[in-house]
Amino acid sequence: MLRMSTLFLRTLREDPADAEVPSHRLLVRAGYVRRIAPGVFSWLPLGYLVYRNVENIIREQMDRAGFQEVHFPSLLPREPYELTGRWTEYGDTLFRLQDRRNGDYLLGPTHEEMFTLLVKGEYSSYKDLPLVIYQIQTKFRDEARPRAGILRGREVVMTVSYSFDVDEAGLEK
Repeated sequence: MLRMSTLFLRTLREDPADAEVPSHRLLVRAGYVRRIAPGVFSWLPLGYLVYRNVENIIREQMDRAGFQEVHFPSLLPREPYELTGRWTEYGDTLFRLQDRRNGDYLLGPTHEEMFTLLVKGEYSSYKDLPLVIYQIQTKFRDEARPRAGILRGREVVMTVSYSFDVDEAGLEK
């Protein structure tokens, strides 16, 4: 059982010098997060408890609406992003890396390509539609000014959903 007396929690009396937005100042001062680098944060126990609760509320609502959850990796191959042109379109905001065999990868800034490839690979008939799938996943972007706390970080968690339907009328519904 978690008790406040044993909780790993340290609050601060002063605003952090690097905090430019009120939410960032409050989260740091209240002991929810700590900055590791510009736009990169560690979640402390109290903050991570809230983080998980928010994630669970979102998941419950998505599931209740009939959406199905999938989970893609954060480390993604270059090819799907090359096909859509976004390997170059994203420019300097992509975190790119190579493996030991010089294969190109990126840390996912978004997963549209993965959702589309998944459905294309699994479904072969319009009769399988409609389909609505979602993901709660970490996204990575090399923000030019990662100074808005957790809202404009280099590593953020997003909930995204994609619907696949036969026609525009189905999508509208």
